[in-house]
Amino acid sequence: MQLRPHREAAYANLTGRGLEIGAFHEPAELPASVTIEYFDAMDAKRAAELFPEIPADTFVAVDHIGDIDHDGLAQFADAIFDFVICNHVIEHVANPIKLIRELFRITRPGGTVILSAPDKDYTYDKTRPLTTFEHLWRDFENDVTENDDEHYMDFFRGAAPHVLEFDPVHLPYNIQRVRERREHAHVWDSNSFRAFVTETLRKLETPEDRRTEHLGAANGLEYFGVWLKA
Repeated sequence: MQLRPHREAAYANLTGRGLEIGAFHEPAELPASVTIEYFDAMDAKRAAELFPEIPADTFVAVDHIGDIDHDGLAQFADAIFDFVICNHVIEHVANPIKLIRELFRITRPGGTVILSAPDKDYTYDKTRPLTTFEHLWRDFENDVTENDDEHYMDFFRGAAPHVLEFDPVHLPYNIQRVRERREHAHVWDSNSFRAFVTETLRKLETPEDRRTEHLGAANGLEYFGVWLKA
């Protein structure tokens, strides 16, 4: 597993019972003293089928299965976890603002929310346009539960343009394939993601205290933030 010192420093301070969402094959390296449960949209067997490029024995055993966009986190009571970790999941979901609301709902007051997203300048999304807050807020107000085809057409144009050179008859299959793999539907750089989360928490009237952040320019990967739920 790739060493990410900026993450390890945050994990070292965690205590109690936690939930990691979308750990997939790269779970957080946590202190032995914590209790951790794993939530994902699919079990390890299905993940191995959809992602044959990843060694099958590296996927974590999932404790809770659910679709975030279809109220999958509703199975958890309010304030049930001491900490929640959600790394590189939010860019895949149809309703990122709803996800943030749920992360803070299931975390107890005084608990920790760790949230990160890839910085497009350091990924295959580099040429894609930034997702606007207005777009995401509209999806939240409309209770959107599915990414439409245009999200994945944007993915093809920016990250896999060769797909658009194939016979158009294959396009529906290719869109369905990336939908099943939950490829990136939304795109941020570190500054726009920081602004997105800040504005989301303000509009949701969620009391919090951002304890630390780490930007893509420093780590070459992502925006990584740690919040304390007030």
